[in-house]
Amino acid sequence: MTEMNENPLDILPEILLAAGAVLGLLLGAWLPRSRQWIVGLLAALASTAGIVAAAVAATEPATAAFDGAFAVDPVTGTSRIVILAGGLLVLALSIGPMRADPRESEFYVLLQLTVLGALVLAGAQDLLLLAAGYLLASIPAYTLAGFRKDGPGTEAALKYYVIGALLGVLMLTGITVLYATGRGTGYPMLSTELREAPEALLAAGTLGLLAGLLFKAGAVPAHFWVPDAVQGSTPPVAALLTTLPKIGALAALFRLGAVPLADSPLPWAALIAVLAAASMTLGNLAAFFQSDVKRLLAYSTISQVGYLLMPVAVAVRSDEAQQALLYYLAAYAVTNLGAFAVVCALPRAVNLDDYRGLARQRPLLALSLVICLLGLVGTPPTAVFLGKLEIFTAAVDGGYAWLAVLAAVNTVASLFYYLRWIVPAVSRGEGTVLRDGDGDGTARVVAYAAATASLGLGLAGGPVLAMLSGTLTR
Repeated sequence: MTEMNENPLDILPEILLAAGAVLGLLLGAWLPRSRQWIVGLLAALASTAGIVAAAVAATEPATAAFDGAFAVDPVTGTSRIVILAGGLLVLALSIGPMRADPRESEFYVLLQLTVLGALVLAGAQDLLLLAAGYLLASIPAYTLAGFRKDGPGTEAALKYYVIGALLGVLMLTGITVLYATGRGTGYPMLSTELREAPEALLAAGTLGLLAGLLFKAGAVPAHFWVPDAVQGSTPPVAALLTTLPKIGALAALFRLGAVPLADSPLPWAALIAVLAAASMTLGNLAAFFQSDVKRLLAYSTISQVGYLLMPVAVAVRSDEAQQALLYYLAAYAVTNLGAFAVVCALPRAVNLDDYRGLARQRPLLALSLVICLLGLVGTPPTAVFLGKLEIFTAAVDGGYAWLAVLAAVNTVASLFYYLRWIVPAVSRGEGTVLRDGDGDGTARVVAYAAATASLGLGLAGGPVLAMLSGTLTR
């Protein structure tokens, strides 16, 4: 058993983000419209301080705060740093589109609350706290999806909300069943009680709980909202929806499989493996003939979740699973945000053909796009390449060689639709919306930084992987 305490400093990153959101809401009510950017600066400071606090906490032994409800261990620590760093990038992408907007401060507050919900999901070790994290990561995100109040945004928010509410109810029902079955909500207690629980009740509760987490991750069969929500929302919000909540949900799924369900009679590993196979395959097939860049990235993220579910399936079967998941989460986050940064930098480029001639007009931006798209494929020396090697190794080590083979086939197949975007970008000619002076300069800087980080993380993979090992809080 790990040490349990009620030290508020154990959740300092979460406290800083919550305080930043509350203070930002108060400031937004008093600041003139021309100075609403101060709320965004406050959000950036809160996120930066949270990263520092998370890095310091990661050097300490694993512990369980607040009577075991919140775990502070390598999974939580890595998820905190990746989510908060991703939140900073999304903030940077939002500066241009939100400048002098009448609801600029509200946007930054909602963004912080969504990030806070993802943090709670990543560290939750109690079913009730998991439900709270789900709601906190969902409700502000519904508002962000329809923030610009136009037709596509309203449709995106409505579809996102309806599916989220339905699967959220299923999740709460599953939590209720598991509580009745395991006589508790804490993971340590459930890990003992669920070993001899009635299999029918255990299966019903687990499936209900799984529905909500698969929704947040955007995995099959809870993926239907992803393409429409991503296409209808603004590019910065689309970048948020396809990245940060997924990290929290996947960390939560990994913890569920490694702690309360590790010794249960359910075929948890086989179920997650099938969902992983379905997600990566369906996402790839649906992305093949997309012409809208945001829809293409939306289906791409569904396929990426399939790869990320592979180490979740072998959480207790392979010693490499934890390192593989955490490294891939970081690699995917920076690479996916880099691709969306290019989309944000060219807000009037909607279709693939609109990017024709990008290499001639903006060579650095085109290079960043190529690095990020090939990175999502898993091309060396990008971070996703090493991440895929790690998850393939973990899957084989965990007895799922067939899943590793299928993932390799899907990786090769995914090259087709990424090349459909890369080829116009590096071809001669001129896209219809690429004009001098058009675009967001801050987003271009984010794209350059994300592409560089993807390469740097791949080259420094050995030392980074060594830091991701450690024992989960149980």
